[in-house]
Parts: sequence; structure tokens; C-alpha cells
Amino acid sequence: MSKARPLLVGITGGIGSGKSTVCKLFSIIGIPVYTADDRAKWLMAHEAELRNQISATFGAAAYSSTGELNRVFLAESIFPYPKKIAELNALVHPAVSKDFKEWRAAHTAPYLIKEAALLFETGAAKELDYVINVSSPLRVRMARVLLRDPHRSEEQVNQIINQQLPDEEKNELADFCIKNTDNKLLLPQVLQVHAQLLSSSSTA
Repeated sequence: MSKARPLLVGITGGIGSGKSTVCKLFSIIGIPVYTADDRAKWLMAHEAELRNQISATFGAAAYSSTGELNRVFLAESIFPYPKKIAELNALVHPAVSKDFKEWRAAHTAPYLIKEAALLFETGAAKELDYVINVSSPLRVRMARVLLRDPHRSEEQVNQIINQQLPDEEKNELADFCIKNTDNKLLLPQVLQVHAQLLSSSSTA
């Protein structure tokens, strides 16, 4: 009898919501975490076919003279324009999907976590068994991002926020909501969701 596959659980949330912190807590308790946004950046920088596609679509300026991904070019020439972002996503998301399938095949656990900012927006949530949304007030998120990413302007952060579903909508779509606010401890919420997911995996 074949062994049941691990449950696939997504973690999403708006920029600055604290997704990475929540994922670290899941990782500490032994759950493998795939960080889609970080892997996307790595693939854009190192995967030959994707690099060629990006250069062909957006021009040689997408990469520096030394071959590194030109993040300033992306921030200024692509991210402010929804059509260009859609074109970039159409190249990057298939590469990330393939990379994730290879990653999950190499891991065993009651459940695996995929962290991504745009799970609902891209339709990737449909491929998962459960989704956790990390929720945080907009003003708090803005302050966190500006402190964390000094190279970003408030206008750039707002552009990113405008491309993401509002927190309220994601909370309704998600199976679990973890609130990252000053009056809510994260670890007890993570452990509660962990217990529910373990129970679900044992009955799957």
C-alpha cells in the first residue's frame, strides 16, 4: 500500500505581514518550508532558460554586465506597471511550480508548507490542501517594510500592496488566520494550527 502524500499547506499574507517569521516558527517545530518568493529570485538569477526568457521579454537591462539580476531595473521599470508584472509572472510562476514539485518530492512530513505572497491572486492556492493567511494592520506592515527595506520608497510599497488582495478578503478565503499584532503572540497560534494540521494529516 502506497504511503499517503504529505498535506500541502500554503502560507500567504500581504507584504510586511510577518509571513517569514511565522514560517520560521513552523520550521523550528520540524515542518519543511518552501519559500516561493526567495526561490523565484534565485531562479530568475540562476536558471538559464528563465534568464533567457526574461532578457528576451524585458531587454538586456534586466541583468547587469556581470550577469546579476538588476533589481533596480525591475523595481523601476516593471513593478509599477501591472501589464509588465503579469508578463514577468507568466515566465516566473511556471518555473517556480516545477521547482516546488521537485522540492516536495524530496521531503517527507505530515505536511509541507509553501510560503508565497500571491497564492490567491495567481490561483496557486487551488493546488494546496489548506492555506494560512498571516494578517497584520496595514500601517504596521508599511512601517515594517520601510524599516526592513530601506531601498524601497513608500510609493513602491503601496504599488506592491495594491497588487495584493486586501487582508479581509484573504482572511475569508484562507482556512486559518494567524494575527500578527502587538497583542497576539505568534507561537501559540502556530502551535494551534499545527495541531489541527497534524490531526487532518492523520485522517487524510
